[in-house]
Amino acid sequence: MTEGLPSAYLMNFLSADRELTRHSYYAATAVRGEGYAALEGDAACDVAIVGGGLAGLSAAIELAQRGHSVRVLEAREVGFGASGRNGGQAIHGLACDIGEIEDQLGADEARRVFGMSIEALDLIRDRCRRFAIDADWQDGFLGVAVNQRKARELLAAAEHLATRYAYPMAAATGAQVKQWIDSPRYVAAVHDAKSGHLHPLKYTLGLARAAAQLGVRIHEGTLVSGLQPGAQPVLLTPKGRVSARQVLLAGNVYLQGIAPQLESRIMPVGTYIVATEPVGEGTARRLIPTLSAVCDNNVVLDYFRFAADSSLLYGGRVSYSTATPVNLADSMHRRMAGTFPQLARTKISHAWGGFVDISMNRAPDFGRLPRSPNIYYLQGFSGHGLALTGLAGQLVAEAMSGDAGRFDTFARLKHRPFPGGRLLRMPALVLGMAWYRLRDALA
Repeated sequence: MTEGLPSAYLMNFLSADRELTRHSYYAATAVRGEGYAALEGDAACDVAIVGGGLAGLSAAIELAQRGHSVRVLEAREVGFGASGRNGGQAIHGLACDIGEIEDQLGADEARRVFGMSIEALDLIRDRCRRFAIDADWQDGFLGVAVNQRKARELLAAAEHLATRYAYPMAAATGAQVKQWIDSPRYVAAVHDAKSGHLHPLKYTLGLARAAAQLGVRIHEGTLVSGLQPGAQPVLLTPKGRVSARQVLLAGNVYLQGIAPQLESRIMPVGTYIVATEPVGEGTARRLIPTLSAVCDNNVVLDYFRFAADSSLLYGGRVSYSTATPVNLADSMHRRMAGTFPQLARTKISHAWGGFVDISMNRAPDFGRLPRSPNIYYLQGFSGHGLALTGLAGQLVAEAMSGDAGRFDTFARLKHRPFPGGRLLRMPALVLGMAWYRLRDALA
């Protein structure tokens, strides 16, 4: 089926993903509306976009504002993938350590990249205002550490951002930590007032409405089964074809074989979240006074936040195979109770998950297909894409409109394929991450 993933793996992945869409807190608390009609017949446009998630919709908005005719082809429904199922945390920087960018591009370009990640946060706020998207935005992000070794790493990283990138954050250690989070688990914290969190599905659906109002044609239920490159690339679907001057592939792990040359550089990783019943604003503010999103700095990390209705959304399980963790809700409840013993008797109301696309070095992977300069792609957000996807859409729209300077800054980042080839890459990653989990536990 593809050169990147074995067909059996892909079938298991798709089956598991369908199951994970059930019992989503986001799906239960967002209004979809009537939806968008599937493609029927042949069509032509300036730009065709594969993927109705945050990156594809962001690009569609930016392109439409620049006068391009745009069609978005979504195999299922807008926000079906990671865009509508993630932890909802919009955080400064990238998934990789900023040192990776410094090593590859140099200090000046690293500062430029970091600055763009802050611009991405402003872009979310601006789009919510401009398009009247009520996505439950809440300011604040709290990075936390579970032991002294991790505390030293957390505080050193914060100091690096303050001195090299002029991005200071408030730091706390020891007894001071309780002022930020009432949990026995953490020994240090840093607070970033500019980052924050939101309801990702409400935001994604809001971007789709904005794009449609700008003239973008969105087609849900339209699986792209083939891509024919050329001067006028063609996307093949079950009931029609779309030809375009330029194409954007923004489907990440859902491209399912139409660009196999990309697949060896990303790996689908299952992530899982539970939501509690509402605990009340008073309890929420006693536990996290600023109501900030929280994430630790372990390799296999926990992340959580209080939603607008005071439900606690807690993520912390991952799968580097297609298997969903056994007894997901119970195991996540135990992790949550370890962080907040005060909520040990609080019931879980929803448990769901999804797949994110990670790159080998966790840096974003943007570029153009080899020998096809009019076919662009955005992938490798590595679980840190809620804000960056929005900026990525803006950058690719700039490039398609003739100004590729900022896009090419990211495109210069080098990416290696996952080791192990088609059959061994997944087991190799499972073993590698098991080692990191053990190291974190022993520390």
